[in-house]
Amino acid sequence: MPGPGGGSAARRFRRRPNPAAPGKYFVDTPSRLRDLVGFPHSYPSTFTTTMAHTEVLLVKPVDGLGGEGDQVRVRAGYARNFLLPSGMALPVTHANSKQIEALKKRRAGREALELSGAQEVAQKLEKTSLAFAVTTGEGGKMFGSVTVGDLHDKLVAAGFSIDRKRIQLHTPVKTLGRHTVKVKLHADVAVDLAFDVVSENPIEPSAEEKAAEDKKNRKGESRR
Repeated sequence: MPGPGGGSAARRFRRRPNPAAPGKYFVDTPSRLRDLVGFPHSYPSTFTTTMAHTEVLLVKPVDGLGGEGDQVRVRAGYARNFLLPSGMALPVTHANSKQIEALKKRRAGREALELSGAQEVAQKLEKTSLAFAVTTGEGGKMFGSVTVGDLHDKLVAAGFSIDRKRIQLHTPVKTLGRHTVKVKLHADVAVDLAFDVVSENPIEPSAEEKAAEDKKNRKGESRR
């Protein structure tokens, strides 16, 4: 009687590979076993799916998309599930196209108000100086650092309402002294904010400084 690997029994159970069947077992499955259970001999071709899009009329500003009065093309699901239910956009139709001029006028007024407000805040920031008292060790080395969060907390305490994302401190400050950070208040308004980092305890000299001072003292004594 023929063995399990060939003969009439194997031919009776052998199936023709289905090219549309999943090929996830292709790598680990021997060829004869793929024939027996009907796994394909190659990976099936992939199909690309085109996402449906639609045009909407923005009635409120949307970050990264546009401002009121803009007609933008977005994914249909994004429009259906977020923009339209939230009242941020309307479907583009002949009827509401008449609203575009009114929306653009409203947008111009909003942008002018935002610019004026940013300029006012910038003038106040230019006259503001912040100070951070930190704990230091030998040689004035800081324990910790001054971060965006620290700067934001100081500004809030000083009466400023500024989004922390507008504070452009790319690297935490880890040294004593005078520093500046750029605060981007508006697309057309930015200001350099000055702040000082000082030690809250007396600064201990470093080992190198102590050695240099001892050497200097020994030279002075030898000259006497």
